[in-house]
Amino acid sequence: MSAHVVLVDENDQSLGTAEKLRAHTEGWLHRALSVFVFDRAGRLLLQQRAKSKYHSGGLWSNTCCSHPHPSEAPGAAARRRLNEEMGFSCDLSPAFPFTYRAPVGQALTEHEYDHVFIGVVDEIAIRPHPDEVADWAWVTPESLRMDMESHPDRYTVWFRRLLDRVLTEAPVSQTASSVPSSS
Repeated sequence: MSAHVVLVDENDQSLGTAEKLRAHTEGWLHRALSVFVFDRAGRLLLQQRAKSKYHSGGLWSNTCCSHPHPSEAPGAAARRRLNEEMGFSCDLSPAFPFTYRAPVGQALTEHEYDHVFIGVVDEIAIRPHPDEVADWAWVTPESLRMDMESHPDRYTVWFRRLLDRVLTEAPVSQTASSVPSSS
C-alpha cells in the first residue's frame, strides 16, 4: 500500500487524503511537519537526505521532516518520524505553522501546511536510518547561514525558507516541553 497524506485547506482543516506522490505531482496543499533539534550550545542537528529519496535527495535539511499519517496528530508524527529517521527521541515543542509552495524537481511540487517543532537535547546517540539519511552534522547557526548564503543549492527549499524564522521566533532558550516524547 502506498503512503497517503492529509489534504488540508489554508486553515489546516482536513479535506481528505491522497496518495503522497500524487499530492506532490498535483501540488495539492497537504499537512507536513518539520523538526529542528538543537543542542544546549545552540547548534542545530542537520540531516543530509538519502540520495534515494523521491525528491530533494542528497540535500541538507532540518533534523527531520515528514507527513503525519491520516489519523495521526502532527506532534505524535513528529516524535515517530524523528525516531524513525534519526534514531533518537526527545521532547518537542510546537513552534508555529508555515505554509509554502515550491517546485522540488522531477515535476513535483511541495505545497505544505507545515507544523514546525523544536527540540533541545543534551548528548545523544544518533542512529540515522540509511534509507532516510545519508549523513548528519551539528552546525552553528552562524556557519549554517554563511554556507546557505554561498551555496543555497545544497539545502532543501523548505529548510532555506524556515531557518531564519525558526532562529528568530523559536530560539533554543524559549523552548518548552509541551509535546513530551514518552506519551
